[in-house]
Parts: sequence; C-alpha cells; structure tokens
Amino acid sequence: MPTLAIIGGQWGDEGKGRVADLLAERADFFVRFSGGDNAGHTVINSHGEFRLHLIPSGIFNSEVTCIIGNGVVINPKKLIDEIEDLESKGISTSKLVISSRAHLIMPYHIILDEVEEQLRGSKPLGTTLRGVGPAFADKIARLGIRIGELIYRDSFRERLRFILDYKNDILCKVYGLEPLALDQIYNEYLTYGQRLTPFIGDTVKLLNEAIETGKTIIFEGAQGTLLDPDFGTYPYTTSSSPLAGGVSLGSGIPPTRLDYSLGIFKAYCTRVGAGPMPTEIEGDIGQMIREKASEYGATTGRPRRCGWFDGVAARFSCTLNGFNSLAITRLDVFDGLPNLKICTGYLLDGQIIDSFPLDTSELERCQPVYEEMQGWPGPISKARNYSDLPLAARNYIARIEELTNRPVSLICVGPRREETVWHQPIPVLSQ
Repeated sequence: MPTLAIIGGQWGDEGKGRVADLLAERADFFVRFSGGDNAGHTVINSHGEFRLHLIPSGIFNSEVTCIIGNGVVINPKKLIDEIEDLESKGISTSKLVISSRAHLIMPYHIILDEVEEQLRGSKPLGTTLRGVGPAFADKIARLGIRIGELIYRDSFRERLRFILDYKNDILCKVYGLEPLALDQIYNEYLTYGQRLTPFIGDTVKLLNEAIETGKTIIFEGAQGTLLDPDFGTYPYTTSSSPLAGGVSLGSGIPPTRLDYSLGIFKAYCTRVGAGPMPTEIEGDIGQMIREKASEYGATTGRPRRCGWFDGVAARFSCTLNGFNSLAITRLDVFDGLPNLKICTGYLLDGQIIDSFPLDTSELERCQPVYEEMQGWPGPISKARNYSDLPLAARNYIARIEELTNRPVSLICVGPRREETVWHQPIPVLSQ
C-alpha cells in the first residue's frame, strides 16, 4: 500500500506540479487534498503547458484515477472550465472523481473576500480574492454547502435560502451592498451540478479500498508549509492546512496509512502577497531570478517576491511534516551566478538563532545570517545523473542536506518532466 504525499516546504509555488506530474507515472491514484482555485500548478510535458487550479496534476496519466478530496473548496464554474479546457486539448477527465463532501465556493464568498480585503486598507493579506478564505470560514461555522448537495434539488434550495438570508443581511446591513437573488444562484448552481454529477462520488471508500488492495496513491498539497494557518506566518497564511498532517483530514485515509512525505523546495525562496520573508532579495539579483524563472503567480499573475534559500525555515518545515526526503526544483535558475547565498540562521534582537520564531512579529525583525557559496558558469539542464552536475551545484545540494538533515531525492534542472536528476531513491516508488 505505497502512499506518498507531495508537500510544499516554503511559501508555496515550489514546483509541486512539476514534481507531481513526474511521479504520476508511478501512481494508480492521485489526490488533491487541500486548498481551492487560489492554488496554481504549472505543468509542462509532452501534451503542452498547463496551469491547473483544482484538478490534480496526475490527470495527464490516462491510467491514473484523479481525486479532488473533501479538503478542497470548489468554485464549480472554475472546475468546469478546467475540465473543458483539458478535454479540448485531448486530455481525458473520465477518471476524475470529486468527493461529495467537498465544499462549494458561492458568489457571496467572492464578494466578502473582496470587501474584507479592502477594509484592511494599508495592511492587506494579499489574498487571491477567489472566495477561498470565506468558504473555509463557512465550513467551520457550519454554514457551508457541499457539492453533493447539488444532487438534491429541494433540500439544496431550502439550505441555500437559509444561508442566503444570513449572508444578505451581512452584505446589505454591514457593507451597504445589494442583496443576492436566491433564484439566480439556485438555478446557476443546479446547472453546475448537472454537469458535475457524473464526477461526484464516495472518495473515502474508493481510497481506502485502494489502500487495502495495494494501489500506489500520491497526495498533492496546495500552497506551502509556511502558509499553514497554525504554524505559518499568521495572519499572512492560507485557509486550509497544506501540511502532511492535512492528508488524512482532506482525503479520509487514516493518518497511519501515509507511508512517505516528500518535501518540495525551490533552490531559492519565493512568496506571493504580504508577510515576512527574511531572505528576500532586493535589487538586480532578485529581479533577475524573477524574470529568468518567470516568477509570476500561476493563478493571479502577480510578481513573486524572491529570496535566497532559507535553511532555518526549511528545518522548521521538515520538523512539521516529517519529510523523508526532499526534491529541489529550479536549480538551473542559478546558472551563471558567480556567488550564491544560503541562510543558516537569523539575527534577532542582537542574538543569532537557528530556530523559526514563534511569532510573526519576531520573524519580521529577523535578519538573515548568510553563508556564501560558489556558483557555476554553464547550463545544467542537460544533466541527468548527479555526477553530471558541476561540483559547485553538488556542494549546494549537499549543504541543503546538511541544513535540513534530510536527503535530496531528486533535483529539477529545468521546467520539463525529463529535466530531472535522481539523486537518492524514494523507496515507496519503483524507480
């Protein structure tokens, strides 16, 4: 029963989709367990270049059953658009299954996301304004609507009526906005339900039966560890847990059934939106990395903030997730840089610390303690074996292994599936 979780170890955008697409060749099931369409995974393979927001990255393997788990919030229009876009390009979605327990993003969630972000004034959180946060808030407040409810027309209408009366009071009395019309939303979402009903199923049963029969299952996270609402840079976080621990809650498998956790890290750090990022690079080098790596959000197109690899934050991620090994992506972006920096500690209020601060306000005061390393001159995209990499690149990988106390299993030396160097095996997957 080999099961493996692909988890972002930084602030998201680590290249999880790139690694997921590669490992999907070895999977029977591929599961998205958290987030919403605020996450974007860019995949480049023989079919072309794709930006996935809700559908698991394993969709390009026609033999894989792809599951959207109960831990995902779904904008049904966005999901339908994504399904139709894939099908128009010859990618089958016939083996896609959506958990009936997954919650829906409703029109009022998007409106509330926008007005609440505006009210934050000069201190916005930097949300994607997709309604994801309000949808998760309603899930916890027991005001959510699950996608399986769309199948039952009468009970869905009554539940929508009750919730919409509540939401319209907020929209009108608190924010001075116009009320939303029950019939319009009801009919719109019934149409979505008719299109998506063939995909809706009992994914808990499906996954646990797959485990019992020894199928290989890969779980794909969204966002990154440092955006976790409990352990990340709160309040500059996402709304669902992107940690390995979220696999069980977001899919319905027992926590004891997860065999392996693979942490995905860029060779450098990026972050979209507000919040502290100690190793952020100002000036020409940061801009060079952004342009060379096309560091713009797959969902919003916003420029990503770029920084040197943060060993302190990486160790914290390894602790939280229990990573068995790491994947390092975008090492090729450093081609041609004569010198690199890697953060080994923080200077906080005059003292050097090597652990991640408890409070975001402390992290905001942290200054990175850097170690300089030699760069390499030429392109590494043609490397396929670890020995093909320049000595300086191997030294850089070795230093990451030392700082995190984790082996590096694979190294991405370009954006394409084949531009991968295997360094250490992943025991639960056949190589």
